[in-house]
This record gives sequence, structure tokens and C-alpha cells, in this order.
Amino acid sequence: MTSDIRPRDRSEAARRDVLTGGIVVAAILLFVGTGSNLMHALVQSLIGLGGGPDKVLAAALILNVALILFGWRRYEDLNREIRERTEAEKRARYLADTDPLTGFLNRRALLVAGQQLIAKSAVEGRQVALFLLDLDHFKTVNDIHGHVAGDRVLQVAAERISTVLPPSATKARLGGDEFVALLPFEPGARATIDALAAQLVAALEDSVTHDAQQIRIGASLGIALANDASITMDTMVRQADIAMYHCKDQGRNRYCWFEMGMEMAVQVRNQIETGIRSGMPRGEFVPYFEPQVDIASGRLVGFEMLMRWDSPEYGMIPPERFIPIAEESGLIGELSLQVIRSAMDIAKGWDPSIMLAVNISPQQLKDPWFSQKLTKLLVEAGFPASQLEVEITESSLFENLPLVRSIVTSLKNQGVSLSLDDFGTGYSSLSHLRALPFDRIKIDRSFVAAMRDSADAQAIVVAIVRLGESLAMPITAEGVEDEATAIELTRLGCTKGQGWFYGRAASAGDTAALLAERGLLRAPAIPEGGVAKPDAEPLRKSA
Repeated sequence: MTSDIRPRDRSEAARRDVLTGGIVVAAILLFVGTGSNLMHALVQSLIGLGGGPDKVLAAALILNVALILFGWRRYEDLNREIRERTEAEKRARYLADTDPLTGFLNRRALLVAGQQLIAKSAVEGRQVALFLLDLDHFKTVNDIHGHVAGDRVLQVAAERISTVLPPSATKARLGGDEFVALLPFEPGARATIDALAAQLVAALEDSVTHDAQQIRIGASLGIALANDASITMDTMVRQADIAMYHCKDQGRNRYCWFEMGMEMAVQVRNQIETGIRSGMPRGEFVPYFEPQVDIASGRLVGFEMLMRWDSPEYGMIPPERFIPIAEESGLIGELSLQVIRSAMDIAKGWDPSIMLAVNISPQQLKDPWFSQKLTKLLVEAGFPASQLEVEITESSLFENLPLVRSIVTSLKNQGVSLSLDDFGTGYSSLSHLRALPFDRIKIDRSFVAAMRDSADAQAIVVAIVRLGESLAMPITAEGVEDEATAIELTRLGCTKGQGWFYGRAASAGDTAALLAERGLLRAPAIPEGGVAKPDAEPLRKSA
């Protein structure tokens, strides 16, 4: 209905303007004619040669003057309307082309301006570098500090980008925390582009102040190159995006130029992410269990749950292939809880003396509701909290210690045991052992495996064991691969160990068979004679 009315309104206004213009022109012509006659009569009257101006002519002149004033007023109104429409169109174009938060171009305007810049640079014999910059861990800023803080971080990032890059650079915000800049340069000046990229990454590494808080950010920067007019903006953005993700895989907070080999790696990554998304509802991710034993006696005391992907297409996939991608894509929380729930359902059939240890991703410790989610799993599965041990890596403690403290304290209050995993590989801060209610320390496998050949590694293991003794925290050693290492750990006072010497991670069925053999299932089969088989045989690696 509205689209039908507007054309009629515009045509009616145009007709009124034409009519008004005609009336004004006629009034001016009449004014010239009547005004000259009236002035002639007035002059004759003043010199005594006539009886004064004609009243009708005087009235006509006054009417002409009124019409001319009306026309002038209408002319001014039209000019004002044109100015307002022009300004409104400028504002509309600005809003259509500009990101309101940063003042940079938006994606639509970038694609148009960028294509024009590529064509112009090709004619001039210049090349164009496209920077695609993604802020590292920006989602965490929104989750922890709120969206107002997130907006502030984006504005500061835009200011720093503008400060580092030359005024001639075309700058845009693609959306979210992704920024793009286009820089034309001479073919021999690639070193200048490298220098600008390094400065940009360094500038964005500095923290941002918001409400008396220091928010640390960083950036991964991918660079694509256009050296002729045939390259499209869509291609350049895609290539720079691939290079940017390559930076993230290499450790973040750096820049990379796009290379053709990266595209294949991205395709593989996308296949894995797609497989994770489709595999979760199909139950393709299953728990495996690695034995944990009392080193002195060899008695089985628990299992660490390790995740495996039982893919119908690719077979059994180890966690190092898909866990990093699950973390980057934000799927790790849902995936981890799903497999932990499966492990709880399985472990309910174990003897109460057998602990279930589960690893928690650093990404999960950024979720303020994680402890509630895990508690809900315990209730739904009917699994005793006292039989669960949560392993947290050292590196998880440094991004938001107050949140981690809240999570681990809540879990501790539920009766869950807490273990500090991979101790010695991170910051090894004693203040965290004092401030957080950990029950156990786990020595990283790299130190245990190197004990026999490295005096430094052995010294580190001894220091950690002594630290555990002083804090009344038992020590678990990972990576025990031979009897000599087990004997040495026993001599040092390490209480618990796991590794190939005691057995590799096994499926739920093989784990149940092992427990049944040792009489460590909740409902063991009673052999003839009515006596269950005792857990007398130590667990050792078979020949």
C-alpha cells in the first residue's frame, strides 16, 4: 500500500511546484505591467497633471506583491527541503557504508572500494596487501567482562589500527572482532608491509583498560596479496582468513602471509569440525580409560578418562587430532560433558575404591556455569562425587583466576577431588597451590620420561615430590614407561603413577574385563565356593 501512495505524493508535489512557479511568473509579469502604469499615474498626480493612481491598479499591484512574496517563500522552502534531502541521503549513505561502532567501512562497502583499489593499483603497476585481523579470545572478553567491555575493546583496537597504518589505508570491520585493511604498495616494498604487520600485532598485544580492569587482548593477522586486476576481493578475504587461522594454529599473536598449502590444511580442519558437529549426536565420541596405580604396590586405584573419536569413515582418531579444533570452534564444552557423562555411566559399575579422573579444557574454565553443569551430570548419572577427580592444567589458572577459584571451590564443596595437571610445564606458581583447594599434583610426563637421561629432569621431579610432601598433596607421575622409572619414583616417594608400563588407554569393554579379573566391579560374578577373586595381583605391563 505504501509503495502505491509515495509515487502519487511525489507527482502531486511536483504539480503543485509547477503551478506555484507559473503563478509567480505571471505575478512578476503583471507586477511589471501594472507597476509601470501605477508609477506613471503617481508621478503625474504629484506634479499636478492627473487625478492620482487608479484604485484597481493599486489593488492589482498589492496583489502582485503578495504573490511574489508567496513565491519567494515557496522558493526558500524548496531550497531548504533540497538541502535536508541531500543531507539525509549523505547520512543514509554513511550509515549504509560505515560500521557505527568503529567508524570503519563495513563489509559491503569494503568489497566495492577494495575492488576499485585493486583495479586502480594494477593500472599503476602497484600491488595490494589485504590484512585480515582477528582478536584472540575476544569471546572470552564478552563472556567474562560483558558486551560493553567488548565494544570498548573493539573501539580501542580500531584506534590502534588507525594509529599504526598510514592514512591512505582502506580500513573496515567485517563484523564481530574481525578487521580488514587494504594497503597498496610498490612491488619492491614488501618489507614495509611486513614491518606494518609486526607493528600492528605488537600494538594490539597491549592490554585495554575498562572500569579499572586490564583486559588483555592479542591478534592473529593473515595477509593476502593482489598483484593483478583479475583477483577479486572475495578471493583475497578468503585467502587472508586462511592465513589468519594458520596463525592461530601456530600459537596466535603473530602474522602470516597466505600460501597455497594452507588451503588444504583449512579444508582438512573444516572436515574435522564438520565431523565433530555431526558425530556428537551420533555418539561417535567415546571414553577410553588409562590405568592409574599405587606405585609401591602396583594396586589399581583409578583410571584417567581420555577421549577418542570412533569415526565410521576414518576409524579411531586420537584426541590431539580433534581436541584443538573443538576448542577453537567452541564445541569443546558440549563435547567434553557428553563424553564425561558416558564415562560416569560406565564407572558406576566400578568398585567405589576406583577413581575416575577427567581432564577439563581451559576453555571450559571460562564458563561461569561449568561447576553447575558438572554437578548436574553427577546427579543425572547417579555417580558419587567422591569417586570423581577433575584434572586442571596450570595454564588454565592465569586468564581469570577469580573465576577459576569460584569453579574449583564449588566443585570441592560438592565432594569432587581436584588435581593440578601437567605441573612444571607452566608457571608453577606456589601461590596457586596455596590459594586453590587442590588435592593432588600431577608431574608432567616430559619430566618423568627424561629422568633416566637428564639430571635436570630428575631434580625437577624430586623438587615436585618434596613440594607435595610439604603441602600434604600426594603426587601422580605420568609417563611411567618402564620398571626402572617406577622403582625410582617409588624411592623418591611418588604415590601414584600411570603410563605404558601399567597399561595403555583401553575401551570401556576392555576396562570392565580388567576390573572383573581383579574383582573390582560393583557386582562381580561369584565363583564356585562363594568367594570373590581378591585384588591381590599387582598391575604390570604384560610381556
